[in-house]
Amino acid sequence: MQNEIRTALITGASAGLGVEFARRLAADGFRLILTARRTELLQSLSDELKAKYGTEAMVIAADLSIDQGWMGLCESVDRIGWPVDTLINNAGFGTHGTFHSSDPQSQADMIHVNVLALTMLTRHFVRGMLERSNGAILNVASVAAFQPGPLMSVYFATKAYVLSFSEALHEELRGTGIRVTALCPGPTESEFMTVSGMDASRLIKGRRLPAAADVVSLGISSLYSGKRIVIHGFGNRVLARLSAWLPRMLVLRTTHYLQKKA
Repeated sequence: MQNEIRTALITGASAGLGVEFARRLAADGFRLILTARRTELLQSLSDELKAKYGTEAMVIAADLSIDQGWMGLCESVDRIGWPVDTLINNAGFGTHGTFHSSDPQSQADMIHVNVLALTMLTRHFVRGMLERSNGAILNVASVAAFQPGPLMSVYFATKAYVLSFSEALHEELRGTGIRVTALCPGPTESEFMTVSGMDASRLIKGRRLPAAADVVSLGISSLYSGKRIVIHGFGNRVLARLSAWLPRMLVLRTTHYLQKKA
């Protein structure tokens, strides 16, 4: 399975899960296309992967919060001429706080990165996969996708979109040779917690979080095996299923409580 897929495009590859996806796929023998906004971090990662694994790792800086970002990325990858067999839609971010007090541009950028860019990149590269009757798409959703999230309302909503979109695409592409998996991690050890402001919440403060490498390992193995959805962590799997059965008001109140600052 792994030998059939040789080129992977990883978005949000400059930190957190993105770095670990790159390391794991380089170890598996992929050549990589790494993209994010921070060129220096991408180049450092590329150099690391070349030195450790001997893999080719192309760097393309792109800001996926604007249309020119994802459009330019598609054009750049097409010019390189490497057929993308594996697409890792990892780029995304969140902000913590009440919706009415949030920065409107940050919310718009979040929707653009988490939803629009992910969708358009998938559409662009899945067509080549269909021509070759082979490919894999892993979309990083979140355990947040299974319930509304007061104090992170837009972020939770975008991840619900990613989950729904991925499930639908998984079914559409069944039998074509293309696998689609939605990876739904819970809070993970990465800079996301600090950047989003979640590190001060009751949900996170004082808690030991899972390592990004462990989340990535589960995501990649699930993608190889063709799973539709994978949720990292037993507790997260239980909570995701309970969210569908518990009274909605109880889910909302509990999530709100946990999202508040400790």
